This record gives sequence, C-alpha cells and structure tokens, in this order.
Amino acid sequence: MGPHTAGRPDGSILVSQPRLRTVVVLAAGEGKRMKSALPKVLHPILGRTLLGHVLAAAAPVSPDRTLVVVGHGADQVSAHLRDVAPHAEPVLQAEQNGTGHAVRIALESAPETSGTVVVLNGDVPLLRPETVTELVAAHEAAGAAATVLAAEVADPTGLGRIVRGADGGLERIVEERDASPAQRAIREINAGIYAFDGALLRDALGKLSTDNDQGEEYLTDVFGQFAATGESVAVHVAADATETLGCNDRVELAALRRLLRDRVNEGWMRSGVTLLDPATTWIDVTVTLGRDAVVDQNTQLCGATTVGPEAAIGPDTTLVDTTVGAGATVVRAHATGAAVGPGASVGPYAYLRPEATLREKAKVGTFVEVKKSEIGEGAKVPHLSYVGDATIGPRANIGAGTLFVNYDGVNKHHTVVGEAAFVGCDTSLVAPVEVGAGAYVAAGSAVTSDVPPGALAVTRAQQRNVDGWVLRRRPGTRSAAAAERAGQVPPGASEGEPTHEGSGADEARPASGDTATE
Repeated sequence: MGPHTAGRPDGSILVSQPRLRTVVVLAAGEGKRMKSALPKVLHPILGRTLLGHVLAAAAPVSPDRTLVVVGHGADQVSAHLRDVAPHAEPVLQAEQNGTGHAVRIALESAPETSGTVVVLNGDVPLLRPETVTELVAAHEAAGAAATVLAAEVADPTGLGRIVRGADGGLERIVEERDASPAQRAIREINAGIYAFDGALLRDALGKLSTDNDQGEEYLTDVFGQFAATGESVAVHVAADATETLGCNDRVELAALRRLLRDRVNEGWMRSGVTLLDPATTWIDVTVTLGRDAVVDQNTQLCGATTVGPEAAIGPDTTLVDTTVGAGATVVRAHATGAAVGPGASVGPYAYLRPEATLREKAKVGTFVEVKKSEIGEGAKVPHLSYVGDATIGPRANIGAGTLFVNYDGVNKHHTVVGEAAFVGCDTSLVAPVEVGAGAYVAAGSAVTSDVPPGALAVTRAQQRNVDGWVLRRRPGTRSAAAAERAGQVPPGASEGEPTHEGSGADEARPASGDTATE
C-alpha cells in the first residue's frame, strides 16, 4: 500500500510510510466461567475454534503480521496456531494485567510495526470478515488515531459503554464496573474490536494507568487519552449486533452456536440448497454444498465435507471430512474421511470409516461397515457385512453377512475381489486373498486361498439329513405335529440312519441360487 497522510489537530501532518497492517488477537484469558481444562478460545463452534473464527474474520484485511497474545494454556493455543494459522505469531503474556498490557506486550515483540494496528478479542466467533474490512477501511479513510467498533444491544450488562460527547463524537469508553448509573443505562456498547494508528497507539500504551477497579491496564483508556489531546477518534457501528457477541460460559457458547447455525443455513438455502429442517441441521463453516443438494433433518455436516450437486443427505446422518459426489444418496449413515462417488448410495445404518471409497453408482447398504477399502463402480455390498482393507472390482456383488477378515492380531492384510465377482452370503474372506474376475464363492464359505477368475469356490462341510429325527426325539411338540401332517417322516425310520446325503456344491444346482443376496 502507498503512503498515507492525515491532518493532526495541531496542524501538523501525520504520515504513515507505508500503510502496513498488523492484527493483534487477544487470546490470553483463562475463561474461568467455562469451567474447562481447555482454554476458552480453543472451544469449537461449527468447524473452527473461537480463535479460528476470529483469525478467519481478520484474514481479508491482508495483515502483514498477525500477533496472538497467549497466556492461559499458552502451549495448547500455540500448538493450535501451528495447525490452523502457521503465519500467526504467539506472544506470551505471562501475567494477565489487562487488555492494554496485552497489546503493549504484543507490540513490544514487533518493534518495527507501523501503519494500522487492528485489535480483536479471541472469543467473538460471529464476527464477519466484511465488518472487519469495513472498520479498517473507514479508519484509514478518516485518518483517525483510533476507531472502535460499536453495537446497539438490548441488554448491555457486563459490557463496556460508548460514552459520546455533546457533538456525538466518542468521549470515552467506560467499563461497566467503573460506570456511573447513567452510563450503565447506555445501550451502545464497545465490541472490543479496534483499529489504531500504530505510532500513536505505542505512545498511548506507555501512559496507561492501573487506577481502576481491577488494577489493570485498560486498552479502552487509550480512547480517553486521544479525545483529551484532540486526536481524531471514530466510532464504526456494526450493522448486526450479534456479530459482536463474546463467549464467557458454555450457555453463551451454545447460544452462539445456534446463531451461527442459522446464519450458515440461511446462506446455503439462498444459494440453492434445500434444507428440509434447518433447526436440526448443523453445517460447519468449512463445508461446501452443491446446488440442488437436499439435506434432511437431524443431519450434521462437519469439517472438510463436500456435497455435490443434487446429492441427498439424511435424515439422521453425520458426515465428517467426507466427499459426496453429484446425485449420490446417504441415508441414516455415519462417515468419517470417506469418499462417496457420483450416483452412489449409502445406508440406511451404514458406517464409512477413513479411506472408504465408493466409486460411481456403487452401493453400501444396511448395517454395512467399510474401512480403508474401495468399492468399485456399480459394485454392491447390500447388507450386514464388514469390508476392511479391500479392493472390490466394478459390478461385483457381496452377499449378506460377508466378512473381510483383515487382521491376524499383528498386521492388517488386503483382499481383492475382481470385476463382476459374486460372493455368497455368510462368507469369510481371510486376507491376504484374491477372488478373481467373474468368480463365484458359495454361501457359507471361508476362503483362505485365491480363487481363479471364473471359478466357483466352496469350503462348506458336507450336509447330511437324518429323516424322522423330530418324531423320535421331539414327540408331542408343535414341530413333530407339523412334520407328521406334512408326511415327511417315513414310518419305521431308524434313529441316526441317514436317508439322504447331499453336497452344498451340487453341480446340478445353479451356483447363483446358492451364494448371495442383492
């Protein structure tokens, strides 16, 4: 940015060369009312922590430097910054002696900082990027020494008040504990979000006093200093007061979460997504939805989840870091780190674990669990199966009750089912093993060796029938009466004498009738 000039009250010219921007986020507080081992700013809300939302709101002002003041739980907060905002620099405030002290510590860590300094509280997750951008733009256009973001609220209890002079300009900001009864009646509050001229701010911070109820250095006292010396001080009023709401306990956290849910849901509906019951639909701010997608009730879309156009999700579905392709259907399912291809179907009551991948028009049905496996194009795992560490080829069919036995107690092993293969019900595929393209596996088999393409694998024990057993061993029962009425027990049959033996792999019986369900 180019040089910035502004007139000073004494007629001199204030020049910032060049117009740089520094963001300071105050995140050192303990948040005692949260009653949590987790630092307040790390509590999550719809896809980001409180701190993460604030950093995202500040990003569009393109700061040259971002300083995050940490204190309580400093190691945890610093580690979080490395994960979500590696460009941000943690600055330790070992003793929390007020907001003015926190900003002074931050600027002392970056003595070369000049231009505009933007100060944000770390617990205002509803703050919009547009509001921060507008605040900074108004501040720089006016050439003000300081600009405060204000809001008109119905209940200002606990918040600092904006006290204006006779001309309507800012006279001072008063914390509630230091306010007079008349000042406490003011409903215009300080949102705790500011823009400053960096050079003037440094000078003012050095003059702060601890002569107040808390014995702390209040950043808000800087505004009184500027007003007293005739520096230009501005107030920028937020269009929506809910943006300025902070979080002090878990009740307030839940309220903010509901407000953010409503905002996110409204945005998606206005962009062409159908939400059948917005009140029970929770969508993280990091989620992406395609046009004409339909989201049914009691659905949670979390993390980096992406839903394609015309996909149908829910009801009663949770997707975490999951990709759903165009036109796919996911019903009453839970998925984490999975990929559902275009036109594929999942559920009801399915569980997709990390690295589960369904190709186009694949099907994972009722009570099926899939982990680290690929279900090929048009392949089906309709019900009651576990698929782990496997590759299932296109158009293969996996019968009900099939288990991919992938773990030997020490290592995981891989199973391959070839294109258009047909695996019968109640089958165990003991990895490592491969079922070739077009091969069949008879129902009830335990497959421990590779099956060649086009072959039929059978590992069942031979079946034998003992005729007349029920009448001899269960006389007088309903079963015996039914058998007698059916005339299926020949008179005089000897106990234990088999009258018919048959193989479960009878070549005369079509294998397809013996192996699987769809």
